[in-house]
Amino acid sequence: MDIVTRTRADEALLEVSELRTYLHTRTGTARAVDGVSLRVERGESLGLVGESGCGKTMTALSVMALVPSPPGEILPGSSIRFEGEELVGAAEARLRRMRGNEVSMIFQEPMTSLNPVHRVGSQVVEALQLHRGLRGREAAAVAVELLAEVRLPDPEVRFGEYPHQLSGGMRQRVMIAMALSCEPRLLIADEPTTALDVTTQAQILGLLSDLRQRRGMAVLLISHDLGVVAEFCDRVAVMYAGQIVEEGSAQEVFHHPRHPYTQGLLASLPGRRSRGTRLAVIPGVAPSPNLWPHGCRFHPRCAFVMDRCAEQAPDLLPIAGSERTARCWLESPETAAAREDTRA
Repeated sequence: MDIVTRTRADEALLEVSELRTYLHTRTGTARAVDGVSLRVERGESLGLVGESGCGKTMTALSVMALVPSPPGEILPGSSIRFEGEELVGAAEARLRRMRGNEVSMIFQEPMTSLNPVHRVGSQVVEALQLHRGLRGREAAAVAVELLAEVRLPDPEVRFGEYPHQLSGGMRQRVMIAMALSCEPRLLIADEPTTALDVTTQAQILGLLSDLRQRRGMAVLLISHDLGVVAEFCDRVAVMYAGQIVEEGSAQEVFHHPRHPYTQGLLASLPGRRSRGTRLAVIPGVAPSPNLWPHGCRFHPRCAFVMDRCAEQAPDLLPIAGSERTARCWLESPETAAAREDTRA
């Protein structure tokens, strides 16, 4: 039985609340996503950034209800609401209707996502058959139109080619065409520019931006490339160790980062250093999801660590004078007041 709850029309397109996705393995339980809350408004682009292994892709797979079980499990108390409808616990038939039709996803590596033994045109046609009920020449014609819309050169020719005959950028365009085949209201793009050269990256980002504006769809862009996110996204959520550690507008987060982890990520960008100086790095390594540190999960690597950080985990705290939040005790009212006294 579907779990359906309708709310006011102005609610966020996607609202994830206290999402916990755990993987039960032989070596223990990996808390891959551990209390993530985020919102994607209608028509906006939200960037989800962080180091590899921080839980970005697992968050997306949870939204799509594609977490393999076993070993994966979305814990009770987690909530994923799309247009006011609760998807956690929904019937599989409802989730199949949601995937592709309402929410689509571009996966990380197009060469492994496309079937190497089928022509790319037949794979786009298959999506149209499954979700829109198109058949025969009509489906083929719509598939060619989609390939043309994503600016694939000679779409009629590419329709009959195999994935290995296309470049990485062309394969990524085919994946975008498949994702857009049912005109979804939310597109999840998981590292869409990985392994592409700089010129092709710019072309793919420009294509996604154009399609987003013309179709009015929202985009959740997952990336570890801060430059890509800064160029494309309206808002940014920074992930570390299975949690959101800072969230706000892209301009505020990139120009005035408040969480020490965000500051470390930005400081490590090559363009941020002066000529002749060493590239900044965040000390230590990201922790294992099987054994998150006690207290603030970033405190073993933090340059501003306090005794409280190792003892008590902070919540996402509001940053005074803005609409941002940061999971850091430096933003607590008492610490902020002490900082102001010091400045005075």
